[in-house]
Amino acid sequence: MTHLSRTDTLRLLAGGKPALPEPHLMAHSPPLAYHDPQFIDSDEGRPVRIVSEYLAPLRTFCDMGVTATVVFFGSARARAAGVLGRYVEEATELARLVTEWSATLPGSERLIVCSGGGPGIMEAANRGAALAGGRSIGLNIGLPQEQRPNPYITPGLSFEFHYFFMRKLWFAHLAHALVAFPGGFGTLDELFEILTLAQTRKLDRSIPVLLYGSGYWKEVINFEALVRHGTIAAADLGLFSFVDEPLTALALLKSRIQLTAAPPGTPCFARSRTPATP
Repeated sequence: MTHLSRTDTLRLLAGGKPALPEPHLMAHSPPLAYHDPQFIDSDEGRPVRIVSEYLAPLRTFCDMGVTATVVFFGSARARAAGVLGRYVEEATELARLVTEWSATLPGSERLIVCSGGGPGIMEAANRGAALAGGRSIGLNIGLPQEQRPNPYITPGLSFEFHYFFMRKLWFAHLAHALVAFPGGFGTLDELFEILTLAQTRKLDRSIPVLLYGSGYWKEVINFEALVRHGTIAAADLGLFSFVDEPLTALALLKSRIQLTAAPPGTPCFARSRTPATP
């Protein structure tokens, strides 16, 4: 039931009409759903947020002509003066060499160094690309500690992710090679994601994987034990190679990376195979 004011009631009794609200007192139009922060940040808005973490980087990569990457993984905790200091210096050097090599390939900056965007080995990789005068990508993720974008990422190619799985998708989507330096749980997670994709042949191209620092990796992971226990095949040990020097790593990358022609500005995705795919 509508309740009228005394003034409006008297107007009706006199044969008049209730007064309309003043325009400035009328309710404002509600925001569009995709402009409503309360909706976007809600549980119901989660699918929109997930899709945004795919479409926003895709648009940027197309606009900035990013087609292929060499991905660097490694510890965020590594420091030049710490126990992993050697790897910080050598990640910088390898990223510099890769970027210089890329400049000689057909098409401008055919391969771009990509890191997780944070400190440690990630920062070293972005710094090496910058020293060579090239661009580099940082796929950062918001964490309570450690992870903040480093200053060597190319402006416009620094991304902030909320979802780990969307970040890992972009690591794999454009990767033409992966170099894994010593790292902890995050590095292991990302490394085994790529190795699983390679082992299962889920992607339609091979991604060379280099484990940088053979002493570290052979101590941390007993790959031969996995074969001995029957959890992987002996042939799976060929999915990766150990390297210990930047020049050796560069030589392997040059011999194993499969470059394919792509229209300018079109990302060269690793397509996903299905059971029906030949």
